[in-house]
Amino acid sequence: MITDATTGQAIQIIVVVVLGTVALTLLLVLAGWVVMAFALMSLFRKVGVKPWIAWVPYYRTWVWLELGGQQGWLALLSLVGAGMVASIFLYIGMYRTTLDFRRDSGFFVLGIFFPYAWAFILGGRTAVYEPGLLAWSGYPPPTVGYGSIAPHFANDVTVR
Repeated sequence: MITDATTGQAIQIIVVVVLGTVALTLLLVLAGWVVMAFALMSLFRKVGVKPWIAWVPYYRTWVWLELGGQQGWLALLSLVGAGMVASIFLYIGMYRTTLDFRRDSGFFVLGIFFPYAWAFILGGRTAVYEPGLLAWSGYPPPTVGYGSIAPHFANDVTVR
């Protein structure tokens, strides 16, 4: 026969397990967000975008899309439940950014599955950003960064 004490202990164990799972999930999501912010900081610095933008949640995706020649407002689609559509356009922009660094489609696949590694490698010292390659490939130029035609708030205009 189950007593009230054992039922209470079982409920306590369930609550602890659920709260522990939620806390661990939040910790992992936060750690992933911080690592991606550092990765995008290195990429943004390389392409002429203000690095602090990597820490602003939706604005960093907006600028990341514009870096790949996409419309920035597509980042807002994830707010209305169309995050998959925004991801597809982000992948198209990532492919175009990969072309700017003279990388092949295999490197683009790395970016789909491991965007942290993709951004860290492209933002590294040995990577060379050539935004003119995008136009040479038949795509429109990026709307932000060194290859942009029009001035943009996100462009880093400081002289190094």
